Amino acid sequence: MSTDYQQAREALGLALRELRLSAPGGRLTGEQLVQRLGGGWTKSKVSKLENGRQTATAEELQAWAEATGRPDAYPGLLAQLRGFESHIRSWRRQLASGHRPVQDAITAEHDRTQTLTIWENVLIPGMLQTADYARHVLTRHANLMQSPRDTEDAVRARVQRQAGLYEPGRLYRIMIWEGALFSLVCPPSVLAAQLDRLTGVIGLDTVELGVVPFSASLRIFPGNGFWIYDDRRVVVEDWHAELWLDDADSVATYQRVWETLSESAVYGADAQNVIARARRALHTR
Repeated sequence: MSTDYQQAREALGLALRELRLSAPGGRLTGEQLVQRLGGGWTKSKVSKLENGRQTATAEELQAWAEATGRPDAYPGLLAQLRGFESHIRSWRRQLASGHRPVQDAITAEHDRTQTLTIWENVLIPGMLQTADYARHVLTRHANLMQSPRDTEDAVRARVQRQAGLYEPGRLYRIMIWEGALFSLVCPPSVLAAQLDRLTGVIGLDTVELGVVPFSASLRIFPGNGFWIYDDRRVVVEDWHAELWLDDADSVATYQRVWETLSESAVYGADAQNVIARARRALHTR
């Protein structure tokens, strides 16, 4: 995936170089281009962009197209950028304006999805988070990423998305590792309310909530969390970025991972018992 991403970034760099070398008024040197682009631009930055060592923003692509006398080239450049950004979305770039835009982007995926298949190994999935729990999770992530604070807007967006749980015709296949029930990413009282929330959704006809207990025999290790949107797309979270995978082979792989993990999961009353055990353990801390 990283190789594909780098190759796409280098292809964009080649397109930028071609615009500089074929400018309508004659080829531009790096220094001449910098002068046209103005403040914030350096020859080093131009070189990094052209050689695929730095990813341009949409605004930088537009400025480049205009500075080289080819504003008509901007839509094509933007399409190239969107093409590989749709696969690897770095948190640094996504969170440049805070968490709310990230929530809005994922809500758009939810709105056109009938069956959402989720695996989480360390957190309660956003679709089932209480507002207090979500607030602590988002605050910690903003601290780590040193991103702008729009926590309350992001919390509202995440909670509003949960309305889908009550829409007939939708199905949420949610599975979590028991460790997520014990992760104190929030105060114990907040986690207690969150666990109560989990037991409350068991029995909804739109939700299949499974828990993989610590004691379960596993056919595969419980790796990163991921979300499968119908058979169309998988979103995988890592520390540096989200991976948005659209190819059929990747979607099928994550479906197999989920099905394999589900062989170790418990549902219904058994899942409630696992959650209740975690709930009781909070009183011993």
